[in-house]
Amino acid sequence: MTVSPAASLAASELLPLAVACPLTGAALLAVLGRRLPRSGTDALATAWAAGQLGLVWWLAAATGGAGRTVTWVGGWTPVEGRSVGIVLVADGLGLGLAVLVALLVLAALGYAWRYFEEPERARGHGGGFPALLLLFEAGTTGFALTGDLFNAFVFFELMGVAGYALTGYRVEEPRPLQGALAFAVTGSLAGYLALVGVGLLYARTGELAFAGIARELAGQPADALVTTAAALLCCAMLVKAAAVPFHFWLPDAHAEAPTPVCLLLSGVMVELGLYGLLRVYLTVFSGPGGVPHEVMRGTLIAVGTVTALTGALLCWQQRHLKRLLAFSTVGHMGLFLCGAGILDAEATAGTALYVAGHAGVKGALFCLAGVLLDRHASVDEHGLWGRARDMPLVGVLFAVGGCALAGLPPFGTGLGKSVVEHAAHEDPWLVALFVLVPAVTAGAVLRAAARVFGGAGTKPRERHSGAETTGAGEEPEVSGPRREVPRPMLVVPAVLLAGALAVGLVPALWRYVAAGSVVFQDPAGYGAAVTGVPGGGGTGTAPLPEVAWSLPGVLFGLLSTALAAGCAAGALWGPALRGRLARTARAGADALDRTVVLAVRRQHSGHVGDYVAWLLAGLAALTAVFALWG
Repeated sequence: MTVSPAASLAASELLPLAVACPLTGAALLAVLGRRLPRSGTDALATAWAAGQLGLVWWLAAATGGAGRTVTWVGGWTPVEGRSVGIVLVADGLGLGLAVLVALLVLAALGYAWRYFEEPERARGHGGGFPALLLLFEAGTTGFALTGDLFNAFVFFELMGVAGYALTGYRVEEPRPLQGALAFAVTGSLAGYLALVGVGLLYARTGELAFAGIARELAGQPADALVTTAAALLCCAMLVKAAAVPFHFWLPDAHAEAPTPVCLLLSGVMVELGLYGLLRVYLTVFSGPGGVPHEVMRGTLIAVGTVTALTGALLCWQQRHLKRLLAFSTVGHMGLFLCGAGILDAEATAGTALYVAGHAGVKGALFCLAGVLLDRHASVDEHGLWGRARDMPLVGVLFAVGGCALAGLPPFGTGLGKSVVEHAAHEDPWLVALFVLVPAVTAGAVLRAAARVFGGAGTKPRERHSGAETTGAGEEPEVSGPRREVPRPMLVVPAVLLAGALAVGLVPALWRYVAAGSVVFQDPAGYGAAVTGVPGGGGTGTAPLPEVAWSLPGVLFGLLSTALAAGCAAGALWGPALRGRLARTARAGADALDRTVVLAVRRQHSGHVGDYVAWLLAGLAALTAVFALWG
């Protein structure tokens, strides 16, 4: 798509509004929410979020997948490549992420229209919930568009603080408060690590802009200071991305956060950690004086593999539906890390499409879990056995979401998976991982759908791996449980699933993502665009990767879906089977449960101190890897 110079200039001038707009909306809602009725607050918040969506959508179209929009706020442009101003840099993937954030915030607000009761409203402080959502949107959008390391930290913290407050929004209840506390402690610690990393780099280079730091590092040999800074910043991003062993906050936060908030945490927040990690690495550390590609590639794929397997294993073991979906997110984040770790444009494009499809599917599944919470005050798979037979539409949507999670063509999850598998064809084990992990996580979702909405299978039995978080006895998030399900609570998940389907069906979107991935993987062009000093690269200098369905990709997607259905059927009817083979399989599963699963589950103790210890151990390991092989 050709972008006119006038549109490009207008995009440059309007880019700061992408951050200012939700900030202004949050302030307005915080003030006017006390005076407006609930319907007025909802209408204002929804209109504001729709306006923000229109703005970032237009910016994405005006910039184009192959373009970049650079804005030095206040006109503090570089002189001889140097500046002390604040820079915003929007390219195809950054603006695409901003559009995804805006879509999900709008979906969360729509879902919460007649669902979420604001406890503050009774005390005359209404409007706090939508204001926090818009504050979260401002932080995430700023994080996606900033070209400055210190401002990345500021937006990182703004996003985190809004996330902590939203997670513990029902502050009068102990469990949400505990989940928010674990989230806040680990997130704040990650923020401090990032700030120390920023300080080290500023001390060495005297620069804060990504491009400026990279230029200064290129003239110096890598040393312990740069290696430590890289490890600190990568660790901070991996905490936000919920990669193992930095993931412990995520299941606790998802289990206790209000359902509309889960939609955002799982749909965009962890993905922003991955985006930040790649952005900082490619623009700051990928050149001379940084971390070699092969070291970062090996690190990301190793961490991604462990994360994917851990997430899939623990997802399968859950009976608390929100925790099940949370561990599914951990498993898929492992796949995203593996895809991004290939560090080429094709794999980046596939990962971006996978993220977009996953956001729609996972958001829909959380919304449907919220319907169960609304009707039955429980998200316990065992306790809800057959109790939702009167909700066939919800059951169908839940099952469709499970199939989409497995990568069933033509959903966007399947297309993204297919493109990454093609990019990873030289590593067959990586392709196998991309088939296995979606199959296990989707199998858990299909198993839950069959039990809850169909009453299928035999009565679930307790496992050897200790007491489980059941999801029974949850506090409903509405004032009138067992009411008729409000229409927005069904429309929003249906629309999200349709969006995930559209990702796999719209070639114009594929071309946009392919062009954006080439630009994203071009640090020299990024530096030249920001500083105005040519750096030997440039937009559009590399060929576009092929982003489309392939026959092997379709077959692998179908295989994952068939395996998911097989896993679910085995869990439902396997215990009733007779014969030596069935007994051997059950004995093997029991042995696995007693040894591996029990050991892994014990690490998820719920104690913040344990989570911090794992975070520090991960930081030490990451620093050692960069120091020894960097």
